[in-house]
Amino acid sequence: MSRRTSPARARAGAERGSRQGARPAPEKKAPKGGRNLPAAIAVGLGLLAVVGASLVYRPVAFVALVVVVLCGAVWELSRAFARKDVHIPVVPLVVGTTGILVSSYYSGAEALMVSYLLTVGGVVVWRALEGSGPAAVRDAAAAVFAATYLPFLAAFVMLMLASDQGPSRVALFILLVVASDTGGYVAGVLFGRHPLAPTVSPKKSVEGMAGSFVLAIVVGLVGAHVLGADPWVGAMLGVAVPITATIGDLAESLLKRDLDLKDMGSLLPGHGGILDRLDSLLMTAPFAYLLMAYAVPLS
Repeated sequence: MSRRTSPARARAGAERGSRQGARPAPEKKAPKGGRNLPAAIAVGLGLLAVVGASLVYRPVAFVALVVVVLCGAVWELSRAFARKDVHIPVVPLVVGTTGILVSSYYSGAEALMVSYLLTVGGVVVWRALEGSGPAAVRDAAAAVFAATYLPFLAAFVMLMLASDQGPSRVALFILLVVASDTGGYVAGVLFGRHPLAPTVSPKKSVEGMAGSFVLAIVVGLVGAHVLGADPWVGAMLGVAVPITATIGDLAESLLKRDLDLKDMGSLLPGHGGILDRLDSLLMTAPFAYLLMAYAVPLS
């Protein structure tokens, strides 16, 4: 007479076999640095090539490129603000952005201030004509912030471009920020242990900041030699730029946190949006312009 297996024993055997046969699929590990590295490198090199070509070809081509990029950043920021029901007037901001950048390049610092004040007045009046109340005040304040954060800070790059050795100064400024970002990323991935600002940007580390200083100082020394300046000028730029670039990055991280955003956009694979690439550059531009103007006299 054959032995019969009880239903309970049969179920236990089936479950045991299922556990032994079904192995969980291996989890895909996210890149330690939080980026799609191949895409980030390809896009970064492409952006540098476009910027470099515009500087070599004609300064006016670089001005046109910056105008297009900044107008795109205004649109991107307006979409981000709209998530919190803040609506900035895009049309006067785009017109003002173009005016600030072009007048700064052709007419200098005085034109920068005049066009900036006209832009601020224009966006406030534009919003006031659409209605009054707390929402109008909030929208106007956000528009003034946008005019200051984007075209006003970027205009210092135009002042650099219009000065003696302008394309070289702008190229050094951009390469210093790139060096700060690259050095910080590599050192952070390889050696990062101690968070720099854990509540704002958990992936930034003290070790990464040290890497930013090292690579930026190297680039600064080479750039100072190209500009015919003393080596201390390059060292000074190499120390100052990582500080301002990191502040700019952290400031945008705070803004994105308030807006409940991971990235400002998705136009640049591996980088995020336009503003995610401009944050360090914008905050650094006034300081780089002033340091170079002091250390390497303008024509």
